[in-house]
Amino acid sequence: MSKGLPEARTDTAMSELVPEPRPKPAVPMKPVSINSNLLGYIGIDTIIEQMRKKTMKTGFDFNIMVVGQSGLGKSTLVNTLFKSQVSRKASSWNREEKIPKTVEIKAIGHVIEEGGVKMKLTVIDTPGFGDQINNENCWEPIEKYINEQYEKFLKEEVNIARKKRIPDTRVHCCLYFISPTGHSLRPLDLEFMKHLSKVVNIIPVIAKADTMTLEEKSEFKQRVRKELEVNGIEFYPQKEFDEDLEDKTENDKIRQESMPFAVVGSDKEYQVNGKRVLGRKTPWGIIEVENLHHCEFALLRDFVIRTHLQDLKEVTHNIHYETYRAKRLNDNGGLPPNKKLCASLKRSGEGFILKCWEQVSHRQPFLSSDPPTN
Repeated sequence: MSKGLPEARTDTAMSELVPEPRPKPAVPMKPVSINSNLLGYIGIDTIIEQMRKKTMKTGFDFNIMVVGQSGLGKSTLVNTLFKSQVSRKASSWNREEKIPKTVEIKAIGHVIEEGGVKMKLTVIDTPGFGDQINNENCWEPIEKYINEQYEKFLKEEVNIARKKRIPDTRVHCCLYFISPTGHSLRPLDLEFMKHLSKVVNIIPVIAKADTMTLEEKSEFKQRVRKELEVNGIEFYPQKEFDEDLEDKTENDKIRQESMPFAVVGSDKEYQVNGKRVLGRKTPWGIIEVENLHHCEFALLRDFVIRTHLQDLKEVTHNIHYETYRAKRLNDNGGLPPNKKLCASLKRSGEGFILKCWEQVSHRQPFLSSDPPTN
């Protein structure tokens, strides 16, 4: 009997050294495809109507920024775009009005309703841009403003008791007005778009296109596209964000033919062939704003409002804002950007709340097994 004891101990020691085989992790089953020929009506198709009703009740936000030198018709074009007096000022530049010494940022909000759908429109103007003798780094206040709106949204997003609907002041679209010189882009144009295209959706437009002949306009558009390509400047819609072949085909046509849009703006109506039309009166006749034979305003309007408005908002949220958010949280070591509140939580000993905050910022699941620490 005594000889068997050491053998038992050896067996026990061996069992301690050799780990038990771990159970293989459960592999999720692949979704089984169901025949589209359902036995009866379910009602899945009503989700579109549900979304439509909810959107009509709550409405949505759209924030558009206009950038360019004074006298290019920025305010007039925005008024024409939304067929209402929504810009900072609707009249032409007054000789008595002083040109700002620095770039200013002025935002005006409106609520527009059409067909029962409400849109909270904010127009952000940038008076003073490009109007100085020395325009070095004049895009910095604009870039700072755009990033401030991302910061504001981020702080609301990481709050413990955040609002049901976070106010969205982020810039969804930036119309950059190019002077109709007919020659080439200015260094300021290139520098602005090079810096700002990384943080906002830029749509370049050639202002007051009626000052050029058809041949001059066509050549200038090609030259601008070439200069943007050579300088590595990507405007909206960016190639890498095309989701499928249909998007790519549609956006390639816009990028290669329409951009930059050569536009004419006017909020005055004239009688043409018995119809009231928006236009500009010249000694040679009426330039109709919405006539594609006269300018490309209708293409710009359809692009910004009727076909790509939702995509502009999604690219802003999923690309530009997410890039800013990831950088800010990474710089903070994963903590929310409100350092003062974070420090006060540490000093007050409210570790449980701080832990919740850290887990939210890291997108970690909150474990019920973690008890609060007093």
